[in-house]
Amino acid sequence: MTVIQEETMSTNTGRAIILGPDEGLRLGSGPGRDGIFKLTGDQTGGAFDYFVVEVPAGNGPPLHVHHMQEETFHVLSGEFKVRLGEEIFYVKEGDFAYLPSKIPHAFKNISDEPGRVIVVYTPGGGHKFFEEFGPIARSGHPDREVIAQLFQKYNMTLLGPPLSAD
Repeated sequence: MTVIQEETMSTNTGRAIILGPDEGLRLGSGPGRDGIFKLTGDQTGGAFDYFVVEVPAGNGPPLHVHHMQEETFHVLSGEFKVRLGEEIFYVKEGDFAYLPSKIPHAFKNISDEPGRVIVVYTPGGGHKFFEEFGPIARSGHPDREVIAQLFQKYNMTLLGPPLSAD
């Protein structure tokens, strides 16, 4: 059910977009993780990205920091351990976290089932990182230096490994 309205709206997008549950730009966001971008920075005039991340049990990104992008994290299903700076939080379905730029963060699905989260980046453009990152991350044993350089290219720094479950 994709509907795109070409008329100019009062926002900077220039068009309305309506998508079904599994529609959008599907990109690998790491080993076993997919992001479905409902809106990219290209579609919002650079304002924001809006995507749903499907996170297998025991999975999550490595510790990293965004130097320019603000991030929100809204749990649709699952339970997650979230590191924000030096603090650890536990969030579950319905919970919300704001991950400001310049603060190191990571998350891990600590439930036994796959989880889903809504992520919003502002400014937008994060999908470009995932277009390059997904294939590298899923290539078997990716070179950490190659991944670190990709993070740098998109104004982020890779700081450490993914979180442990405990």
